[in-house]
Amino acid sequence: MSTDENNPSGDPSRKRCGSALQMGPRKKAVSSNPLVLHGRHFGRTVFALCNYPALLTSGILRLEESQDLLIEDFPADIRREHRVFMELLDSYPGLLDRLTSGEEEDIIHVGEMLGKGVSGARGDDTKTLKSAVIEWLVPRGQVVIPPLSRNIKSDRGFNHEVTGALLCPAGLDWSNVETKESLKSGETAVRGDQWPIFLYAGYVYNPEDPWKGLLRSDILVYGFKHVFTSPSSVDKEPKATRSGNAYLHGMKSVTRGSLAYIATQVRFSLSSSSVFSRTDTVTDSENFYHSILDLLEDPYESEEVGELMMWWTRISKNSALSKIREKRAALQSTVTN
Repeated sequence: MSTDENNPSGDPSRKRCGSALQMGPRKKAVSSNPLVLHGRHFGRTVFALCNYPALLTSGILRLEESQDLLIEDFPADIRREHRVFMELLDSYPGLLDRLTSGEEEDIIHVGEMLGKGVSGARGDDTKTLKSAVIEWLVPRGQVVIPPLSRNIKSDRGFNHEVTGALLCPAGLDWSNVETKESLKSGETAVRGDQWPIFLYAGYVYNPEDPWKGLLRSDILVYGFKHVFTSPSSVDKEPKATRSGNAYLHGMKSVTRGSLAYIATQVRFSLSSSSVFSRTDTVTDSENFYHSILDLLEDPYESEEVGELMMWWTRISKNSALSKIREKRAALQSTVTN
């Protein structure tokens, strides 16, 4: 399975890969439905865990109500929902007219197509990261001991020394025998808002400065490059011959939603859970995803978030794709002059 959407135009004469319908080694084409394709990118970069038919239906109703009420008058969760709805409208020209001029069945259909794209992309990324993450657990040239299966996850999570250390909540000591056994047995339940140490640069948490290194770890950078540039870009070698997801969808900068998405995907790939589910109380993925977004969207944390996004912008530009663009721009400038 590939994470690239290689034929956004829907031209059947061009090769495509990375289908949400793909099973095993067989390759099938990505849906050419533009709503499905848009959903794939929107879920990765703006909001991934959402009931899209409900989002559209509620959003249209709020637009009608907002003539009498300010969106600021709604609760925080509704304000976020409306913001996601408005971002969706802005990112897909003509969508508002289509929703307001159609019947309820049309709105549901649009939501289902968007949701199909979101879940398809999430499934694709979950599958490829399950195998890829093993290469990022130890320094290059070393091996994970004991070895981990690429296809079976039951020996991951707190059942393995390496993945357990990465998933250990910041503030707890994995090297402490009692702590380790409590996490392994499930006696200590880990909520989604108890963030794991792998989110921190160098896997080091400073309780006196909890922002230090947060969301700047190598494993997050590898996960981001794997999904948005190309799997080969993680090795810093321009092996890929096809454009990555960010380029294909005109993604010019790292978004808050993309950081929350990658953190959630990497966390799940390290866990022992075999099926990604919003309602899984063991991984508590939905709570984790929302808690990351809560921080990144908190106006009181705007200074730290701004610095974080600048850091990610620099990291994302240090890639084979950006080097190609820089070289192309330099050549064009030479020709012009």
